[in-house]
Amino acid sequence: MAIFVVILGMFINVHVKKFLVSEEVYFPQLNTLSQFYPWSPPHYIFCNSSSPSLLPVLPTNFSTGITGSTSRESPRDIWHSMSDEELMWHASMVPGIKEYPYKRTPKVAFMFLTRGELPLAPLWEKFFKGHEGLFSIYIHTSPEFTNEPPNSSVFYKRRIPSKPVQWGRVTMIDAERRLLANALLDFSNERFVLLSESCIPIFNFTTIYNYLINSKKSFVSSFDDPRPIGRGRYNKRMWPAITISDWRKGSQWFEVNRKLAIEMVSDVTYYPIFRDHCLPPCYMDEHYFATLMNKLCPELTTGRTITWVDWSRGGPHPTTFVRKDVSKAFLNRIRDSRCSYNGKSSTCFLFARKFHPSTLQPLMSIAPKLLGNVITTISWVIWFLIAMYAIVDYVIWLALFPHDYPCNPEKWSKNTSSTSAPSNPGIQYRFKPSSYSAAADDDILNDSSSSALSVNDVAKIDPET
Repeated sequence: MAIFVVILGMFINVHVKKFLVSEEVYFPQLNTLSQFYPWSPPHYIFCNSSSPSLLPVLPTNFSTGITGSTSRESPRDIWHSMSDEELMWHASMVPGIKEYPYKRTPKVAFMFLTRGELPLAPLWEKFFKGHEGLFSIYIHTSPEFTNEPPNSSVFYKRRIPSKPVQWGRVTMIDAERRLLANALLDFSNERFVLLSESCIPIFNFTTIYNYLINSKKSFVSSFDDPRPIGRGRYNKRMWPAITISDWRKGSQWFEVNRKLAIEMVSDVTYYPIFRDHCLPPCYMDEHYFATLMNKLCPELTTGRTITWVDWSRGGPHPTTFVRKDVSKAFLNRIRDSRCSYNGKSSTCFLFARKFHPSTLQPLMSIAPKLLGNVITTISWVIWFLIAMYAIVDYVIWLALFPHDYPCNPEKWSKNTSSTSAPSNPGIQYRFKPSSYSAAADDDILNDSSSSALSVNDVAKIDPET
């Protein structure tokens, strides 16, 4: 019985996993969101356009060595020699064929804007583990940083050609557009999220992937701020292309779908205006994308970010959290925030910042509960229930048939010179009677018609019970 329970448990475990990772479970709303996130054919309704357009793609025989459009996987090494102008041009291209030449699985592009190495890389490694094929990684670093992680790392060979970045300057926007353009070259990438070296995920990969892929809108922080640090930064030289009513402010940490990502790298109208007229104390990373989305596609964004920060202490920068600040209760407070999502109430944030490198150790301690895979958790629950059922079944069996226990010699006659109990076809003996002897055993084996044992000495059962 116990063996049967174990086999049944293995069968259930395998099929539960298949069910959980099936498209029907992970993408239950895709059929209703076909105008935003189609699988095939890939139609997209672009901003201010009533006609469907198609996804951009890098030409198959591109000379830089980047994998061509027929590749099913993103290239391991994404380095190339294109200038920014060439890169933006290729990233903004759209194919004329509607259907993909293979089954496309939409991926989330994680774009890291860093100065050097990722101090919280071990946490991200744990986050990505086991989800290959559902994500891509792109890293923009300082040009002088050339260190590579081990080739077993998900961050190996994921640096893109980079240029120096200054906080609050146009070079910050250039780096973000550079990340977007490189990620757009892999047209399996469907969602694009910008992260910093101090960002952490506050949910597991499955939760974040489902949240982004199934979202009807993108997440670009954009709001009208009447204060001097909002409207006060507007430059009248931007008129008439950009008016004061168009002007918006927002967090630079955005998440967009592929359609909006193309709009962001294709803009040649508003980018030069911001580059020339948004100078400190106007900070382009706080206003450019927020205003651009308000101008082009305000109905396709939520106006909020999915990256949490703490501005409660004031100043030009948000709070940086150190080792002593990190706890499960602290992270759960962030996770428990509620916002509108696809017309319903859901969590507001998927990521948080700014976390100092010293937070890595406590974060790794919390990670099993914070980033635990739902499939792994359910598998363990299934096995636990199976084990408990087997134990209870065995205890009941012992209680009902204690003399069946094979290691209890007291239930057998002391006169047991034979090593095996008597047997007849179709009959199972519950126990050997006290009158049993080896001689009787010989009589039974030699003459099936003899009856050395009385009917009162032997308990017969139906073999089928």
